[in-house]
Amino acid sequence: MADSGGRTIGSLGWFALAGAAAILIAAIGLHRTAAPGNDAAVSNAEAPADPAAAIASLENKMRAHPDDGEGWRSLGWSYFQMQRYADAAGAYAKATRLLPNRAAIWSAFGEAQTLASNAVDPIAHDAFGKALAIDPKDSRARYFLAVEKDVRGDHQGAIDDWIALLRDGPKDAPWAQSVHDLIVQVAAQHKIDVKGRVPDVAPAAVADAAGAAIPGPTADQMNDAASLTPGQQNEMARGMVDRLAQRLAGQPDDFDGWVRLMRARMVLRDGKGAGDALADARRAFAADDAKLARLTDAARALNVPGA
Repeated sequence: MADSGGRTIGSLGWFALAGAAAILIAAIGLHRTAAPGNDAAVSNAEAPADPAAAIASLENKMRAHPDDGEGWRSLGWSYFQMQRYADAAGAYAKATRLLPNRAAIWSAFGEAQTLASNAVDPIAHDAFGKALAIDPKDSRARYFLAVEKDVRGDHQGAIDDWIALLRDGPKDAPWAQSVHDLIVQVAAQHKIDVKGRVPDVAPAAVADAAGAAIPGPTADQMNDAASLTPGQQNEMARGMVDRLAQRLAGQPDDFDGWVRLMRARMVLRDGKGAGDALADARRAFAADDAKLARLTDAARALNVPGA
């Protein structure tokens, strides 16, 4: 894989942007748990039970009201939940033209563009820059611009930026543990001393972060990954998700873990695996009607087969 400047993306940079990176970005829901005040932060509970119908309704609305910036933002968010990243980027781009002073919309545009192109390309870079010009503390823009530095070989700069992001954000932010772990992994990969520099994260972040349930690659695995093809790296990503599935087989009462597994399978375009996870979760909570209903709602929001 090459970055937007033609450079090969290898090792941890690839993991931070695609493959296992998609798990970090999408499964931990960074776009839903950005800094306080980001209007793109929407919980899974707010996702519609029938996302396809909701999207069709929004599309009809936008055809009738093309000057509705908030409507384009909502459509962008809806496309994003369905992993339709190019469509999401297009909708967010229209929202930015109508609502140009909303940092969260610019960073949401950049994120969708990044996932659509598997790179922080010039369009995404510009969007993140505009977000920060409006709100210098926009966590999503800061995160992805640090990823861009890492991919381009500025590992020290990326680490410095991620550390600053942790220092400025809430210690119990749902993404804090995953960013913390990414710093440690990049530092180990490139032999960068971060002793005493990485802020601690609150226990709540450890408990809540989806990434905490998905074991990240070790430093040795990252060294090995540098020589792997993107296809082989994708297999490593799938291996991490498989380990989450194995853990849930032994700890089936972890409701949030099942939701994370379904989301990760869908990110990897493994609809069958996501459907199997839903079936296993339903068996685990067969006696709990409330959790069964929540499982169904979450699965439908993720477009899991069989939901």
